[in-house]
Order: sequence, then structure tokens, then C-alpha cells
Amino acid sequence: MKSFSIFDSTQILLLNKINYILIFSLFIFFGCTKNKIAIQTTNISQDSLSTYLTLANDDRLPFAYKKKYNQKALAIIMSQKDDSINKVNLFKVANRYYNMKDWQGYFDASKLILDRSKKNNDSVNMAKAYTYLGDYYGAKAISDSAYFNYFKAEKLYLHLNDNYNLAKTRIGKANLQYNENDYFNCEIAVFKALKVLKGINADELLYEAYNLLGILYNEREEYDRALEYHNKALAIIDNQSFSSVLQFKASSLNNMGYVYLNLKNYQQAKSNFEKGLQQENLFVNKPKLYAMLLDNLAYSKFKLKESEGLPEQFYRALKIRDSLHLTSGVIINKTHLSEYFASKNDTLRAIQYSKQALTLSRSTNRLRSVLETLKQMETVDPKNASKYSKEYIQINDRLQKAERKMGEKFSRIEYETDEIKVENTNLEGQNKKLLLIFGSFIILAILLYTIKLQKVKQRELLFKQQQQQANAEIYNLLINQQNTIEINSIKEKKRVARELHDGVLGRMFGVRINLDSLNKIKDDSGIERRLNYLTELKNIEQDIREISHNLNREKSELINNFVAIVANLFEEQKKTYSSKFLAHIDPAIKWDYIDNTVKINIYRILQESLQNCNKYAKATKIKVEFKKQNDNLILKISDDGVGFNINRAKKGIGLQNIKTRTVECEGTLEIKSKKEEGTTIIIAIPIKKTQKTTT
Repeated sequence: MKSFSIFDSTQILLLNKINYILIFSLFIFFGCTKNKIAIQTTNISQDSLSTYLTLANDDRLPFAYKKKYNQKALAIIMSQKDDSINKVNLFKVANRYYNMKDWQGYFDASKLILDRSKKNNDSVNMAKAYTYLGDYYGAKAISDSAYFNYFKAEKLYLHLNDNYNLAKTRIGKANLQYNENDYFNCEIAVFKALKVLKGINADELLYEAYNLLGILYNEREEYDRALEYHNKALAIIDNQSFSSVLQFKASSLNNMGYVYLNLKNYQQAKSNFEKGLQQENLFVNKPKLYAMLLDNLAYSKFKLKESEGLPEQFYRALKIRDSLHLTSGVIINKTHLSEYFASKNDTLRAIQYSKQALTLSRSTNRLRSVLETLKQMETVDPKNASKYSKEYIQINDRLQKAERKMGEKFSRIEYETDEIKVENTNLEGQNKKLLLIFGSFIILAILLYTIKLQKVKQRELLFKQQQQQANAEIYNLLINQQNTIEINSIKEKKRVARELHDGVLGRMFGVRINLDSLNKIKDDSGIERRLNYLTELKNIEQDIREISHNLNREKSELINNFVAIVANLFEEQKKTYSSKFLAHIDPAIKWDYIDNTVKINIYRILQESLQNCNKYAKATKIKVEFKKQNDNLILKISDDGVGFNINRAKKGIGLQNIKTRTVECEGTLEIKSKKEEGTTIIIAIPIKKTQKTTT
């Protein structure tokens, strides 16, 4: 049968608490001096915070008095400025509520500190307040809430590089996990605490960590490791001078004795329990631990079949535990008494103590204790063994599910909680770091923006250069075409001059001379000859008319050299691509009224549009039309291709180029297109009659 061996986790927080025996021994004194104390307190000339805090911590006073003084202290603190000293005093108030076990007052004070610390971005006091709230929920056996607050404190201490309090908080978490039988994560938490304790003078925390590991390994039946860590804990006690009030050595000797009980080494267990009971002032400082050691000593004697001091030692331990309202200890004590009387064949008392333990376990919902007492009931009451066995199985299943669920809760708190925001924004180092990061980010953003802007400008410049080069090529093409026509024109003029000089003028001169000579001849032969010369004049007239027509054709070629360039583009389209190509140029268009810049832009628009038709439209038919309409040059390009979504394609480079060139020509652009319905582009450019080109 197991005996109670869990380490008292409130030892450090209750250092100033006067032990049970001292209170008991002073009770009579207090009764005699009660009126005197009352007179002294009423004669206080003025309210004093330090006085109220002292009185609130005076264990000679009844609970109601201590609570009243603590409330007065709190009222004074609330009227003062909210600064660091104010929070120190608030923690003192919380500590006094804890010492008097006024859990609601303790919670309210801790929550107040947390709220004020959050408001002031005070991470140090925020972390401490979270640990206080963790202690509150731990005392109320609300493990998941306790774990959550310890976890919040842990993150803050980690951020603050406060390794001492970080380790302390992790040990607090580990104790919670141990109490919920989450041994695996408990072990991890303790070793995390030990890791940050390296290089720190924190022997008290080191002792707690080793002691908890010893208890943990004992529960896992790893007894060699349990003894190893209990010995490490004892070594720390031997090397350091801890306050005797804490009674660490007695606690470790008890826990080691319990390991030996499980190993059935009852003699060694007895030796450890006896050494523990020999510690100075143990009963005065730690009556709870004294009762535990006494019960365990009696149990080890019982296992060794020794009768000296039995069952009186069981009774004495039970009496102390009962007076201190130590429910778990009372249950264990009565279970031990049941075993003892069963060995003496006193079945009646064995069943009596076992039933009392079972009833108490059920009433306090201590499922672990219920399981232990049910096992004992099976032994001492074999008639009802099947009933107890069935209940044992049911409760054990329920307990395992509850423990598993709590372990999962701890995991969710640790691994699914969002990253704790850095709440101490007023720390100078953090502010500098944030400012540096933010400044670097801004500089980097500006640098990237500048580089991107420069690249955009370079692309724009390159695009303009390419446009200028393309425009120059088209312009040179127009000039070359014009030069070719002018050269041909000069040749034609020379040819006409020769024709006129050598042919027409000579013939006209001969006809004129012959007509002059015929003026004197009046006969029929003269008339006939004059008729022949008139016919010759008609022929000369026809020759002159043909020369005139040739000159008109030359002028037309001169005017229509742009049309010729466009025609060449159309011919290239027909030769290169299989799609059917149709083109029409309205002869009514006066190309000499259209500026060269406009012609260049029109040519580029044609090139871009035909390229889009060939590359993207998958058209089988393309049609280009030039026509004059109300002093406007209308260019219409259509295809029967796949079409496109105009809204999505508006930002495309090709369409942007067409739009830009249309604007440069002071024209308007209309695009019609739908999916699978082809595309039509209509451009209207005004013809300025006052401006003629040389082409």
C-alpha cells in the first residue's frame, strides 16, 4: 500500500507562517491578551500601511482581523500612485491573502497587479502576477488554468532572460504535470529547468528539481534513478545551509524511505524515516511532514512485523492529520490501519477503517485514493470483492481518460497558443532593436523602390529609343521612297525635255515653216498639203497630251509613296501568313494633308495590329480599311480570331502602344472584342487641311 510522499510545494511561500504547535501554544496567551491587543490597535494614531501589513501577517490574530487589516492596507495602496513601489506593496497584500488562505482575495489582488502591469507594459511584474495566478489555480486544483498562467509567465521570463524565475516557473509546471500523472512531460519540464539553472547560484531550486525527479522516477518504478536524484538532493542540503524551518532534509529522507518501501527494503525504509523524525524542531516547523514520517515509520515497522509503538504511532499520526484537515493524509493513515488490523485478524476494524477511507475519498473526489481504498476493501471484505473490483475498473478507466485529457490540454496550451506578444515595449533595449529593425526595413524598402524605379525608367528610356529608332527607320523609308520618285521624276523630265526638243518642237517648227510657204499657194495641191500639216498638228497635240498624262502619273506616285510602303507591308503579310488578307485604301484620302509623324504612327499601329492577329488571334481572315469620313482618316482593322477580354488586356504593352500612338495623332481609339467573336480596332484621326507634307 502506498504512503503519501509528494513534496510540499508551498514550503517556500509559507516561510513566515507560524507552525501549528506555536499557534496552539499561544492560543491561551492570545485569549488572555486579546483585549490588550485590541486596545493597542485602536490607539494607533494614524493609518499606516506598514502597520496594517504587519498586522495582516500576525498569526496571533484571528482570520477576520487579519483580513480586515489587509483590506485597509489595500485601500491605502489603491489611493497611491501606480508605480513600482505600489506594485511591491500589492504583492505583499497578495502574499498575506495567500498565507491566510483567502483564495478569492489572493486572486483579486493578483489579477489587479496583472491588469496594472499590462497597462504599464511592465513585463517583470506581469510575469510575477502570472505565477501568482498559477499558484491560485493550483491551490484550487484547476490544473489547466494553472498551467496556462505558468506558461504565460515562462514565456515572459524567457524573453527577459530571467533564468532563476524561468527555472522556478518550469518546476511549477512540472509539479502540475506530476499531479496529473503526465510523467513524460513532467520529466521534460524539470530537465528544461535544470538546463537554465547551470551557472546560477540557486541551490534551493536545484534541490526542488532533484527532489521532484526522485519522486517522479519512484512513481515510474525506476527506483535506482529515484534514489540517485534523492541522493543528489540530499547532497545539496549537506553542502548548503538552508533554513531549518524548511525541513528539506526531513522531506528528502521521507521520500527516500518511501522508495525503499516500494523496493520492500523495509529496514532501510525504517532507517530513513527514523532519521527524518530526528530532525530538530520538525514537529514545530512542519507538523504535516512530521505526521507523514510517523505514519510511514509505523507502516515500515508493521511490514517488518515489529510491534513496538504500534498501533499508537498510527493513531498519533492520524490525530495530527485530522486536526490539520489533511484529507489525503487521513485517507492513507486509515488505509494503513486497515492493513494493520487485517494482519491481526481484526476484520471488523479492518473493514471499518477501510470503509472510512473509501467514504472520505469519494466525498472529496480523490480518484487515486478511491482506487487505493477499493483495493484494500477487496482484501478485507472478500464477500463483496467482485463489487469493489468492478468499481475499481470503472474508476480506473475514467481516471486514465481524465489524465490523458489533461495531458492533451497541457499540450494544447503549450503548442497551440499563439506566440506571446512582446509585452514589455518600454524596455530600452527592445525599443532600440525594434527601431533598428524598422529603420533597416524602411531603408531596404526605399532602396528596393529606388532600384525598381530606376529599372522602370531605364525600360521607358529603352522603349523610347526603340520607338525613335523604329520611327526613324520608317521616316528613312519614306525619304528613300521619295528620293527614288524624285530621281525618276528628274529622269522623266529630262526625257520629256528631249522629246519636246527633239521631236515635238522640231516637228512644230517644220510644220510652221511649211505652212508659211503654203500661204502663197492657192490651188488644190496647196489645200491638200495644208490639211496634211493640220493632221500633223493634231498628232503633235496628242503627243503633248501623252507627255502631260505621264507627268500627272508622276505626281500621283509622288503623293502615294506612303501608300506604296503600306502596300509592301500588306504584300509581306500575304506572303508570310496563310490567313486570308483583304485591304482597301480610299482614293479620296488626301495623303499630302497628313503629317509624316501621323503616317509613322499609322504604320506602327498597322504593324502592331497585324502582329497581334498573327501571334494571338489565330485568325483565318484579316481585313484592313483606310477611308475618309468627315475630315477624318479612319483606319479599321478586323479579324475573325479568338478574341479577348478587353478589361484584362488593357494593361498589355501592345494595346498600350496602339493607344499611345493614337493619342499622339490626336485621334480616338475604339476596340471591340469578345471571346471567339474576333476583334475590331477603329482609329479616327483628324486630317488638318492647313498642313501639307512634302510627300
